[in-house]
Order: sequence, then C-alpha cells, then structure tokens
Amino acid sequence: MNLARTHPLAFVPTMGALHAGHESLISIARNYSSNVVVSIFVNPLQFENPDDLASYPRSIDEDQLRAELAGASEVWAPTMEEIYPAEVSRISAGELGNQFEGAHRPGHFDGMLTVVKRLFELVEPQWAIFGEKDYQQLFLVRELVAELQLPIEIISAPIVRDVQGLALSSRNVRLSSADITAAHVISRALQSASQLDGLSQQRACLHEILATEPKFTLDYAEIIDETTFELATLGAERTRALVSGWVAGVRLIDNMAMKVIKVG
Repeated sequence: MNLARTHPLAFVPTMGALHAGHESLISIARNYSSNVVVSIFVNPLQFENPDDLASYPRSIDEDQLRAELAGASEVWAPTMEEIYPAEVSRISAGELGNQFEGAHRPGHFDGMLTVVKRLFELVEPQWAIFGEKDYQQLFLVRELVAELQLPIEIISAPIVRDVQGLALSSRNVRLSSADITAAHVISRALQSASQLDGLSQQRACLHEILATEPKFTLDYAEIIDETTFELATLGAERTRALVSGWVAGVRLIDNMAMKVIKVG
C-alpha cells in the first residue's frame, strides 16, 4: 500500500548499515528534490548464502539518524509483508545476471531486480540514486527501467573511498585494520591499470598487482565495455575495470573507468 508522500521525490534504496557512501547518495538526491525517501530493507532474495544474510550488519536506529542528518525527509524501513505481501514473482536479470558478479552469486541479481521493482511501485519516485560501486547492479536497474518504460530517472553516484582508496561498503565493518590494509590492493590495482594505454596492459596490470596480496583471493578482474557490459575490445568508446574477491571471508567489489585509446 502506497504511503502518503509529497511528490516529486528522489529515492535512495539501501539495505542499511549506512556509511559516508550512502550519505553521498542522499546529498545527490537533495539536488533533485527536497523530498528524499531513504529505504532500509535487507532483501533476503538477493542473498545466495544464508550465513551472509544472517551476518549482514543491521543498525536501524543509527541508520535513521544518519540518513536524517544527511538530508532525508523520510526514512522508511518496510516489513517483509509490505514488500512481499503475497507469493513473489521474480524478475529475471537475463544472461548478464549470470556473468561477472552473478556467476559467483547465483540468483543475486534476480532478487535485486525483484525488490527494486517492488520498491519503485511503493515509493513512486521521479529519481532514484544508485552508487557506481555496484556497477553491474546499476547497469541492470537501468535496463529494467528502460524495458518496463518506468517514469523514473536513474542517477548514478561516484564511488566514495577511504583515504587510501578502499571503496566504502557496509561489509567493511567486518574487516580488521590489517584486513583493510590488505584490501587496499584492489584500489591500487585499479588506479595503476587506469594509467596504462591498451587493454592487454591494463588487464595484465590488474592481475599482477592483485596477486601481490596473499590475503586477497580473486574471483574476477575484467575490463568491460560500459555500453554493452561485454568484455571490452579495441575500439570501445568507454571501458571500466571490474574487480571482485575476498579478504578474511568478506566479499569486496570495486571498479574504475579505464583510459581508452581511440582507433583510426
């Protein structure tokens, strides 16, 4: 059931455990509307691992205060029954949903798109802000909006990093200081690769630097064409490196735009 809200509004969907990255999304949302709804809902459909769902950080009181201080006009923490009042009809993320991040998290993107569509139905935003850290998620949400012809503009927000370059994530709270130091290898690899000319050099750089950190276990490090999300080839207009892996049992993802060499 839709709540009485003032429109037009900007929407920031989250799973809670808010940090400075979420605050940046709220700040961007304020540029579009003074009516900013922040949702907090840990969606079980996008967790392929029950242990990950159980250990996902939850801090609703702190989250509400943080969101309000950042500029949210409403912090909405719906119940499971509000989001899924009946049997859930899952949305398929298609072939891309099984690649890159999806290859390592079966069903994750189906669950993500299912809850995003449901949240859009309940909130009815004119703008929705998503961070670029989950770049595959951002791409798939844009495809969903285009396919369903939803009257929503998807706004992307730059990645927020700590002083040494690690992308902020709610899961980072599960890392020790030594683990965080190890995790910085991801941003070092991305930054170094972004300075090189040529796809082969960039790909080699990513793997070489990531391999120097024994505490980091790589899932994938690839460079994609931002337009198609396929593996980048010579002549792509815009490319981006994607990295995913593990430190101390915590899954980390990151990405960065790469330098493109014009052909012809």
